[in-house]
Amino acid sequence: MTEKSDKNRVSMTDMELRQQIGAFVRFHRLKEGFTQAELAKRAGLSRSTLVLLEKNGSVTLDSLIRVLRMLDKLYIMDEFRVEKLISPLLLAKLEMKERRRVRRSMKK
Repeated sequence: MTEKSDKNRVSMTDMELRQQIGAFVRFHRLKEGFTQAELAKRAGLSRSTLVLLEKNGSVTLDSLIRVLRMLDKLYIMDEFRVEKLISPLLLAKLEMKERRRVRRSMKK
């Protein structure tokens, strides 16, 4: 992502962002050769829900995820993944504490 595209999104209204999502779905639906009825059925939605999604993106998150799954576009959800990062200092401390070898116990 570029800084310019981030600024564009920040300045967009909620409606414009929803319309962009709808355009994304419509573009990929047509690219895959699905009619609205076919994609809606595969996603387990009504056609009117898909029409609403493509028109202004105003549907539930669950509906959007179902459609993205059918279009094989769930990769866009990767941006929402939260990963814990460990600082280099903490990593070094943990590695120092890690057991280096095991001593044999003495048998009597």
